[in-house]
Amino acid sequence: MVTIETGLYVRIQQLHDGPKPYPLQSGFNAQTAYRVLGLHTPSETAEAYLILSNDRDELWFISNKHVRTASLNPTPADFRRPLEPLTSPVAQAAQTQTTVKEARRGRTAPQPVPQPAL
Repeated sequence: MVTIETGLYVRIQQLHDGPKPYPLQSGFNAQTAYRVLGLHTPSETAEAYLILSNDRDELWFISNKHVRTASLNPTPADFRRPLEPLTSPVAQAAQTQTTVKEARRGRTAPQPVPQPAL
């Protein structure tokens, strides 16, 4: 049995060679924290798939390799939240590195990571 922490939110950090489906091509974005609604582990693989609701309100099974933890909320009330007020300095640094790597591959122009207001 697997138990998931209630109110766990994850952010997308898509691996370019990770398992399909690719979240950034499936209605998710890197600026949003997504509430984990469930977990599925098919018997034929050791992969774990998180059940997330994308920006189009579709439910998707996304590999755990494409996500990183964003926050915990003991009283979750929504499927998605803006990432910037939730993100730790470590997560912000990782997001900046991902954006720079994608820019080097010609996928997108680097954009500054918004800093939370103090």
